[in-house]
Amino acid sequence: MTHESGAEVPGSDEPGTEVFPGLLRASELSGGRRRRRTELEPLPSGQPAEPAEPKRRPRSERRAAPAAVTDPAAQARDICLRLLTGTAKTRKQLADALRKKEIPDEVAAEVLDRYEEVGLIDDGAFAAAWVESRHAVRGLGRRALAQELRQRGVAGELVERALEQVDNEDEEEAARELVRRKLRTMRALDPQVRTRRLVGMLARRGYSEGLAFRAVKDVLTEEN
Repeated sequence: MTHESGAEVPGSDEPGTEVFPGLLRASELSGGRRRRRTELEPLPSGQPAEPAEPKRRPRSERRAAPAAVTDPAAQARDICLRLLTGTAKTRKQLADALRKKEIPDEVAAEVLDRYEEVGLIDDGAFAAAWVESRHAVRGLGRRALAQELRQRGVAGELVERALEQVDNEDEEEAARELVRRKLRTMRALDPQVRTRRLVGMLARRGYSEGLAFRAVKDVLTEEN
């Protein structure tokens, strides 16, 4: 049977141009069903079709690697070692860090005890090094040094032992040196204002009021 346009209608025995060149006749298929031209069947022009690229699965559908089961003790050791790599830390500082990471207290205590046994945690050595550095570099007085160490969890007897490095003479000389440095920027001020500010500066560095007044008086006498 032929359409008015002259094209052959599928299923007709009459010759003519096929309306759907991509389909085979039913008689050419097993079971009598039509099928689409496969990706590798030649096009009407005789050129083979390029194989389609395989579709990539969406990232959300890709199988995620199973999460590793974390041992709290191993995690605690790793945290401590990373913190100790940079600078020394007190036991309290490490315990606070482990608590923030939600390490159980009993696990943290066991790890910290072991690190104290092998010398990786030594609050006494920490306190001694802290006093030596902060007194020499920043000129802090013993009162300020003691406060800083207690804030870091160093026990009172270890604080007192570390402060023995700084005797009265050392502390007074450090105070006078601080006054000399600061005085260079205050020469134009009224003497009373200058004295008040110098004493306040020493008080903030941890020096007692009596020592601060003596240090300021000594330096001003030197200047005159």
